[in-house]
Amino acid sequence: MTIRVIIADDQAMVRAGFAALLNAQADIDVVGDAADGAQALEVSGRTHPDVVLMDVRMPVMDGLEATRQLLGRTDGGHRPRVLMLTTFDVDDYVYEALRAGASGFLLKDAPPADLIAAVRVVAAGEALLAPSVTRRLIEDFARTRPAPRRDPKLRLNGLTPRETEVLELIARGLSNQEIAAGLVLAEQTVKTHIGRILAKLDLRDRAQAVVLAYESGLVTPGQ
Repeated sequence: MTIRVIIADDQAMVRAGFAALLNAQADIDVVGDAADGAQALEVSGRTHPDVVLMDVRMPVMDGLEATRQLLGRTDGGHRPRVLMLTTFDVDDYVYEALRAGASGFLLKDAPPADLIAAVRVVAAGEALLAPSVTRRLIEDFARTRPAPRRDPKLRLNGLTPRETEVLELIARGLSNQEIAAGLVLAEQTVKTHIGRILAKLDLRDRAQAVVLAYESGLVTPGQ
């Protein structure tokens, strides 16, 4: 199945470069681009992409607000996966984007192979959270955020001890394979546990699970 992609970035050369790279892949088709968040919403409405590559800083509407609107639809309309494109100086926005439902992020100067792999990962329904830089960013912002008005830890009460253990390992950035090895489980069993965790906690994907794990205190930053 071909992965339909939109590229939202205010730099035309970036859009053109990413489009050329992705269109060269047999399983990826760039179906549109946008110079700001408002255009990204409009183009997404017309083209129904599987993945939106969303720059954080754009004029008119930034990538964070566009992500909120794109993934916050309650009318049952199409909701693609969002992969944030960013640099180190906008880490705060990245954390907020993860809370809004983005499936992860990629540094804009990442190698081409990483971009291609990232599109495939999020299109498959996974979250791009394995790189150590992502873990560090989430830890940093979980540490500095004020406590939420409602205790997220209450949401974890419905998890079994094993599911709680798996959630903790997800939040520490371990892959399914690493979790399986550490708990001496089959990788398919780990996937089943993760599916149940997401369903019980009403979470979109692994990215939101990580955020909740830190905000609930299940995982202590820097621990």
